[in-house]
Amino acid sequence: MSKDKNKGNSVRVPKMENKKAFFNYEIIEKIEAGLTLVGSEVKSLRQGGADLTGAFARILDNECWLLGCNIAPYKQASVYKHEPLRKRKLLLHKRQILKIESKLQQKGFTLVPLRIFFNDRGYAKIELGIARGKRQYDKRDKIKGREQKNDVAKSMRKYKR
Repeated sequence: MSKDKNKGNSVRVPKMENKKAFFNYEIIEKIEAGLTLVGSEVKSLRQGGADLTGAFARILDNECWLLGCNIAPYKQASVYKHEPLRKRKLLLHKRQILKIESKLQQKGFTLVPLRIFFNDRGYAKIELGIARGKRQYDKRDKIKGREQKNDVAKSMRKYKR
């Protein structure tokens, strides 16, 4: 009964996405991982204060780490402030880490953070992508296709009036 009550008043938490990753990389596989955060980082994430551009993940000593992710300082935090660009440990099972590491050994693959979100239980999660870099001509084709689609939509709007 209490589950039905909470569904209506759920608070919209912003999703922080790395839009450049989808443009610069071809995503082969997606993996969901947990994040180890301090309290002020969680509060800042709930306000949408994360920047994933330029962030990447590495496997060091059989542990997965998120590097280059900027989580803005939480303004109301007094003593226990966090460092915005610190490296954060990602929570994955050992089997998942070994699987990812074997795929990253192949030439041209990298581990890219795609988005940070909160799951149903309220835990901060990160979606990682095993990706291969796109070539310049692939990016141009994507831009050209998007522009053609927009042109068709504009001309259709003209005739719908």
